[in-house]
Amino acid sequence: MFKSLVVAPCAALFLLLSPVITQAAEPIVIKFAHVVGDDTPKGKGALLFQKLVRERLAGQVEVEVYPNSTLVGDADEMQALLDNKVQMLAPSLSKFIEYSPKLEVFDLPFLFDDEAAVARFQKRETSRELLRSMADRGIYGLAYWNNGLKQLSANQPLRNPADAAGLAFRIQPSPVLEAQFAAVDAKAVRLPFSEVSKAMQSGTVQGTEGPWSNIRGQSGSSQQSYVTETNHGVLNYMLVTNSRFWTSIPFAVRSELDGILLEVTQTVNAEAASINEREREQLLASGGTTLVTLTPEQRQAWRAKMQPVWKSFEAQIGSDILRAALTVNRR
Repeated sequence: MFKSLVVAPCAALFLLLSPVITQAAEPIVIKFAHVVGDDTPKGKGALLFQKLVRERLAGQVEVEVYPNSTLVGDADEMQALLDNKVQMLAPSLSKFIEYSPKLEVFDLPFLFDDEAAVARFQKRETSRELLRSMADRGIYGLAYWNNGLKQLSANQPLRNPADAAGLAFRIQPSPVLEAQFAAVDAKAVRLPFSEVSKAMQSGTVQGTEGPWSNIRGQSGSSQQSYVTETNHGVLNYMLVTNSRFWTSIPFAVRSELDGILLEVTQTVNAEAASINEREREQLLASGGTTLVTLTPEQRQAWRAKMQPVWKSFEAQIGSDILRAALTVNRR
C-alpha cells in the first residue's frame, strides 16, 4: 500500500509536467542565407518561405533569412552548409559543379531557346535526378529557382563576338563559363557577387553576365554603360539543404515544409520573368545604360562562336543529358 501511494503521486506529477516539457521544446531553426537583395527573385522567395513557415508551422519551425551576404558570402556558403552552420541556400547551379559535373549542362551557352524551354527541361526526370545527384555528398536538392536569362553588360557596346576580345568579364566559378568567354577571346574572372561593383569601378573587370535583376542589383550602371540583350544563358538557382539536417526533421514536419517549398517555388518561377522585365525597364529608364539589341545575324554569330563549348563538356555532362536538354527546344 505504501508503494502504491508513492508511485501514484509521482505518476500524477509526471502527467502534469509532461505537457510543459513538450511545449518548451525549441523550434527547428532554418538559417536561410543568400548573397543578393530582398527585391530579387531569390530574395522574395526566401521571404515568402519564411512567411508561410511562420503561418503554418509556428512554434515548430523558425526560418531566419540573411540576404546580401550578411551571414556568409559566395566563397564560404557551401562549406557553411556542409558544416550545418546554415541550413538552406539557393546558390547558382554553377556552384555545384565540383559536387556533380553533370550540372554543367545549365551553364552551356545558347543551349536553351527561351525560359519556357528551361521550365520544360526542369520538369523532366533527368532534371529531377540532377536535383538529387549530390545527396551522398551532404547536399540535398529541394527545387530549382529560376532567375531568368543572362545578358552581357560592359563599359562598351558588344554587337559582335569580336567586340568582346580582350575584355575581362566577371563570372561565377565554372569551367564552362571560362570556356564560353575564351571562345570569344575574352578573359573570365571569378569573383563573388558582392565584389562585382567594386571590380567594375577599379577596372579589374570590364563586363559581366547575368539576368536583368542581378545587373541592376549590382548598382553598376555607371560602369556598365551598355547591356547587350543576348539571352545567351540561364542563371538558375538550386535550393539546397544539408542532407543530414533535412532527414533529421520529423516526417510530418518535413512533409509540410515540402508542400510550402513547392508553393514558394511556383511563385518564384512565375514572378521571375516579370521582375526581370521591370528591372530591365527601370535600368534603361535611369539613363545611365544603353540597350544593345542584336540582329538575328549578330546573335547567330555569338551562338556559332560559343556553341563548340558544348562538345568540350559533353563527356563529363553526359550525352544523354545534353540530348534531353536539346529536345525541349521547339525549333
